[in-house]
Amino acid sequence: MTDRPLRLGTRRSPLAMAQAEEARDRLCAAHPGLTVEIVPVQASGDKILDRPLAEIGGKALWTKELDVWLLEGEIDFAVHSAKDVETLRPAGIAIAAVLPRADVRDVLVGVDSLAALPPGARIGTSAPRRAAQALHFRPDCQIVSFRGNVATRLGKLEAGEADVTLLAAAGLERLGQSDVGTPLDPAVWLPAPGQGCIAIECRPGDDRTAGLLAAIDHRASHAALLAERALLAALGGNCHSPIAALTEHRDGELVLHAALFSPDGGERVAATMHFPAGDATGPAELARLLLDQASPAIRQHFEGFAS
Repeated sequence: MTDRPLRLGTRRSPLAMAQAEEARDRLCAAHPGLTVEIVPVQASGDKILDRPLAEIGGKALWTKELDVWLLEGEIDFAVHSAKDVETLRPAGIAIAAVLPRADVRDVLVGVDSLAALPPGARIGTSAPRRAAQALHFRPDCQIVSFRGNVATRLGKLEAGEADVTLLAAAGLERLGQSDVGTPLDPAVWLPAPGQGCIAIECRPGDDRTAGLLAAIDHRASHAALLAERALLAALGGNCHSPIAALTEHRDGELVLHAALFSPDGGERVAATMHFPAGDATGPAELARLLLDQASPAIRQHFEGFAS
């Protein structure tokens, strides 16, 4: 293949670069002779580390620089951790492919279990889902803000800024650190929607790039991600909304498990829905079921309740 190189946009963090390299390698293996140039950018979310993401612009801080490049044609496609991509995307950008989903679990670093934490222990996280879920199981503990890439957060833990922290198993695996921490059972501790998925976005009208990316799209992972994103859209959540979700494939259907929390972890509602892949009504029905069961302490954080 002798066409011009494709330009792949990514954040500069070590994990983002590892994900971009995986996408490039898969694409080049699928299309011998194709050349892919990785074009890194320092995202706003990587520059501002002293405040929770929800206070400074939310998930858009991970994507906005790459979005501009993509919309202006500076890059042909962009690679993201799917859980970091905001639910509503610009009209000129679409998810073209999803790589095979990696380990969906969260990993507890610092102790073997939440039960092993001493009373009043400090849990380092800036994710509302992780904070609420941790406080649900251990209301005696306290949350301390922890932002930064994996190495930064592990450094903060080593420096004693918290007693324990939580990281994504998929990210640790992609960085060659799968021996760090203790994975949490997703049947008890649900992950973030999209966790473990690498999403690849391009311009919908760019048929050449979309056609090339189709060869590395993992249909089962793509279907699961779309279901979880449809749930987010129906709930009307934002970066302050504690929500956990995970999709399973069972007997030709999708099985979507989800839980909503109050920010202090004191209240939780959970439900499961079965539906065919590609059926957006299933996630919407699950959202309504969850919100109908939820107390005001939970519902006020989800705009879908007003619809």
